Amino acid sequence: MHIGVIGATGGIGSRVVTEALQRGHLVSAFGRDTSQIKETRENITWADVDVLDAASIAAVLPGLDVLISGFQPGNAAKDFADTVRRSIADPTVYATAARALLTALESHPRTRLIVIGGAGSLEVEPGVVRADHDELIHESLDALGLPREYAAAVRGHRDALTVLRTSNRLWTYFSPAEDIAPGERTGRFRTGGDQSVLDADGRSRISVEDAAVALVDEAELPRFVQRRFTVGY
Repeated sequence: MHIGVIGATGGIGSRVVTEALQRGHLVSAFGRDTSQIKETRENITWADVDVLDAASIAAVLPGLDVLISGFQPGNAAKDFADTVRRSIADPTVYATAARALLTALESHPRTRLIVIGGAGSLEVEPGVVRADHDELIHESLDALGLPREYAAAVRGHRDALTVLRTSNRLWTYFSPAEDIAPGERTGRFRTGGDQSVLDADGRSRISVEDAAVALVDEAELPRFVQRRFTVGY
């Protein structure tokens, strides 16, 4: 399988690249500026892509079976605070990227798209979406040590999901667990749909490595086409 990864130097994207290569897939890795990338692994190529420009995306789609977008403003893996600032400054960027991705896919309707989004659009109970309630968002942001102003970005991710839901393209939206951080690749987690997956202590959590496992699993065996899914322990 030929898998494209936008945001391939990011926290989740870089793990998706590694996971896909370890499973024997061909990977096209994309970033804003890949000119300084020094790559020694086999079956991977690097190229520049502007995820806000549909023409730029469309140019790299030929030959891809699946395109996984881990787009974030800035590079959270290298400067998390900068990504937070950029996301607060322009929370509409997530929906803009979703529209560009869908427009690009109009010329390649058989290419599947998996968008890595946020956890804020998940339901905390049936019919109750965290992103729709200030008190719920603020509670989560406080627990994660993020500024409350980041609520705008949480809603930006939700709006990107709304954009995808209006499309008939072969899209999938991935909401990671609320608490996601580098850790261990266990390959053992539970999968859900629109509601958070909670562990025995009531926490929504997953390692970045296991999130990558879930994403490549979905690339290999699609279960959530035109749907959202999430994972957790």
